[in-house]
Amino acid sequence: MYAIIEAGGKQYRVQEGDVVYVDKLKAAAGDNIDFKVLMLGKDDGAVVGSPYVEDAKVTGNVVGDVKGKKIIVFKYKPKKDYRRKKGHRQPYTKVEIKSIVG
Repeated sequence: MYAIIEAGGKQYRVQEGDVVYVDKLKAAAGDNIDFKVLMLGKDDGAVVGSPYVEDAKVTGNVVGDVKGKKIIVFKYKPKKDYRRKKGHRQPYTKVEIKSIVG
């Protein structure tokens, strides 16, 4: 069984035991989180919610906070001696999916 969940304005396809990186959540390592379920996929078909599936729940366990790959932002204006170099690392929360109930 799999599910499509919503977290941080994005959608993720998950199964039990998957590890997903979602936008940073206000949760400590070891906390359990419930996600909103948009769709459930089963062996005999799929259940699509409008917008969410009633009585469906996906529970995940927070492993910890991590940072993504570094992105370099470089701005310049030719012939004007203007150069700015910045780096950015997006913060993520690492979540392990424990159970899908539907």
